[in-house]
Amino acid sequence: MKNIYPKKIFLFISLSLLFLFVFSQEIEIQNLGNNVNSSCAEYNPIISADGNTLYFMRSNFPINTKGTAESQDIWISLLSGDGKWLEAQFAGPYLNRSQFNTLFNVSPDGNKLLIGGAYKDGINWGAGFSFIERNGDNWSEPHYLDIKNFERMCKGEYSSACLLSDNKTLVLSFSEKEDSKVNDLYISFLHKNGKWSEPESLGSLINTEFDETTPFMAADGVTLYFASDRPGGLGLKDIYVSKRLDNTWKKWSTPVNLGAPINTSNSEGYYTIPASGNIAYMVSYQNTIGKADIVRIKTKEDTKPKPVILLSGKVLNAKNNEPVEAEISYEILPGGEEAGTTKFISKNGDYKIILPYGKNYGISAKAKGFIPVSMNLDLTKEDTYKEIRKALILVPIEAGQIIRLNNIFFEFGKSTLKEESFPELDRLIGIMNENPEMNIEIAGHTDDEGDDNANLKLSIERALVVEKYLTEKGIKPSRVLSAGFGEAKPIADNKTEEGKQLNRRVEFKILGK
Repeated sequence: MKNIYPKKIFLFISLSLLFLFVFSQEIEIQNLGNNVNSSCAEYNPIISADGNTLYFMRSNFPINTKGTAESQDIWISLLSGDGKWLEAQFAGPYLNRSQFNTLFNVSPDGNKLLIGGAYKDGINWGAGFSFIERNGDNWSEPHYLDIKNFERMCKGEYSSACLLSDNKTLVLSFSEKEDSKVNDLYISFLHKNGKWSEPESLGSLINTEFDETTPFMAADGVTLYFASDRPGGLGLKDIYVSKRLDNTWKKWSTPVNLGAPINTSNSEGYYTIPASGNIAYMVSYQNTIGKADIVRIKTKEDTKPKPVILLSGKVLNAKNNEPVEAEISYEILPGGEEAGTTKFISKNGDYKIILPYGKNYGISAKAKGFIPVSMNLDLTKEDTYKEIRKALILVPIEAGQIIRLNNIFFEFGKSTLKEESFPELDRLIGIMNENPEMNIEIAGHTDDEGDDNANLKLSIERALVVEKYLTEKGIKPSRVLSAGFGEAKPIADNKTEEGKQLNRRVEFKILGK
């Protein structure tokens, strides 16, 4: 019998080489040039969520903190309007505090930085990670992440981390073996008390007996990129991608090698992607200006993250339009499960958060002396990447102020509250408990569709339902009045659907404090 296996093997190899050739022809690797890369080595690029700021490490550069001696400092470059990176600037002493400085993550708003080293009282006292947070025009001293048992578990030579855009989930890379350079990937979660849970392994599909390191979790919270020297790679260490399949953080798709030309015969790592998901940045050793350069690559559809929304805007005072320092939280409706939170302390009131598709979100802002404000963003149907700007207007707690309850939902044409309304009403209860002298009037309004009397009746019934919810939750009945105005007090033109939607509302007026 004739042996056909050599022909099959030859065909397999030929097809594989053809695939790699076609794949490599479709991907263009672009060096960021002399404004970013130097004659020294640049490592660990971290791209901001909006894609406009690039942080990276530069080794042994003459104007580093420790100069050309063994040193590693953080530098920053900004993207110009014509798509070119401007000349990199030294990040300054707030980030470069020691001989070896590492930046692992930047929050979507740019106000929280995750750095290497467990800093306490300004001193790096061991392995671990710390946050630096913006305070107006200044930066805080580093405060370390209190991760349960991390000091006991982390015994290897190197560690790295990636903070998810929700600011409460942390992917870690470290080894539990003494002095080992072979890491695994772990997950840790932020508790309400400000401490982090004990790291748990991401499971056997992600972690092998080989090295898994430099994790990067994309903005969708699902797509994980990491470097590994597991068998089957093209070089010393390759970049792989895997997608999380459920909320256990144990079930993953089989990791896929990103292939050539991203992976080479050298060692690849430090893969990072902005919220748009269209461009990736990484370190390359091919055709470099220095020892290692930062390059960018257009991502392929089959390995790019899922699309998200980049929501941004300003938090403003309703009375004077001045910016307000506020805390933003976003929850999943109808249950009210917290999806993420962040504190915005920039003087201009800017905020920026990332919202993955697949959920119905309630976004709220709160600040001392103001009524919390909420808005609804239904992203249950997946769409393309979008950047949306929305102002969040906070109303001072003063008599006469009128506040719309944005996340109040009723059954169509009825006064039955939907479950999605409960988190919004619970926030109102909280503010009334914090201000026991505050009395309010609940007002129901409708658009001009249908019979006038029926609209008036519906608005009264909806106001009464809200009043009942508050009083059944412990608010004294004497503190709550209710009224319905039907279609009598429109705030927008009823000729458009958008205007009608604005007119269908429930508000409350502060009667006294």
